[in-house]
Amino acid sequence: MALNRKKAAWLLLLSMTALCHAPAAHAAVSLFAPAPGASGFEQWWRGITFAGHIDGGITANPARPANGINFGNFIGDHANQAQLNQVDFSLIRPLDPDARGYSFGFTLEANYGSDSRYYHLLGISDRAFNARYQIIPAQAHVDAHLPWFTKLGVEMHAGILQAPMGPEAFDPGARPFYTFSYTGEYSVPFEHVGMMATIHITPMIDVLTGIDTGNQTTFGRSDNNAEPAGYAGINLNNLAHGKLTITELSRFGPEDSRYILGSQQANGAMRFWNDLVAACHVTDKLTLTGEFNYLHDNGLRADAESVVTYLSWNFARNLTFNYRGEIYRDNTGQLVTSFLSDEAYMRGVAGTPAPAESAPPTTYGAMTLGITWRKPLTEKVGYFAIRPEIRFDRSLNGTTPFNDGRNTGMFTFGGDMMIGF
Repeated sequence: MALNRKKAAWLLLLSMTALCHAPAAHAAVSLFAPAPGASGFEQWWRGITFAGHIDGGITANPARPANGINFGNFIGDHANQAQLNQVDFSLIRPLDPDARGYSFGFTLEANYGSDSRYYHLLGISDRAFNARYQIIPAQAHVDAHLPWFTKLGVEMHAGILQAPMGPEAFDPGARPFYTFSYTGEYSVPFEHVGMMATIHITPMIDVLTGIDTGNQTTFGRSDNNAEPAGYAGINLNNLAHGKLTITELSRFGPEDSRYILGSQQANGAMRFWNDLVAACHVTDKLTLTGEFNYLHDNGLRADAESVVTYLSWNFARNLTFNYRGEIYRDNTGQLVTSFLSDEAYMRGVAGTPAPAESAPPTTYGAMTLGITWRKPLTEKVGYFAIRPEIRFDRSLNGTTPFNDGRNTGMFTFGGDMMIGF
């Protein structure tokens, strides 16, 4: 395991001392007992909580591809091999959800495991380790609720931020399946250094905006080009008597590497990401979600469009059935790529040579079915969950991208186990 001391020092500094954003969707333990009558600052620091989770899983492939890779998968990329996906620890001071004046908080999140290979930031953690299990500062940002612009104010987050686009989160407890959709891997960004803001116009309408250095890049030579990127969007809350939420989020800015296009073209070639998500809570036990995504990259002359549908049905105590169906069109074959070494993905982000396999222009169809059994560890804190799933992937236009380019389809099964605290 090779460790670059300078990068490791940066990683340790950011993981231990940076301040951060919204908490992950898992259990949290208050570090300090409540103190009635304490001063404002004492009450603030007594609101700091600690949370974490451990997640491990496997994606089995009966076809046993010779290169050992399940094509089109990041999280479950190694066929028939169990993986420690995440060991995650968070230190959080959440914002007051009912604040009308000023409120300040932070989130610090460090993550170790095989998933971290795909969520690095260039120049911070991408060269700290070269093994399958790596470490990242998953979040590190200061947060503030500010009584500005509108009566409801604005929430601002600045630092290392997880990308807000799409319904599938890095935290395994906040998404329905162990594996990701094609859209969640290839058509939404993962991680940023920058600032994001939510402006609460009315209880129903939020305006979303932000600026950052780019997807999984930082500053100077650790940015694959010299230009920033940003977000703009809108969130519609509590529609249909509180059952429906709609989020439209667009992202724009250069994302391609100077090493591929040259500095002038990389700085001017725009990438446009557009994602629309609608979630309807039909009943307390049944939720339907739909996602439409369109991506266009001027530099690569590539684009992709996709539709993803989800169903979540809590049909019994502690048991939830999940369905996901997707059609994803990669119009040039440049987006859907599997990376064949532990450092290859981030080399691809940087624009340097990386071992990978891709496919010709393909329309992918995928269906995933799963059951989640989730049980609290105690009345207030922690959980244990098991999520078996089966998945069917297929090329809908006759190409053979799967199992070392041998098959038009791929069948996988497996899942993961989680402990949250």
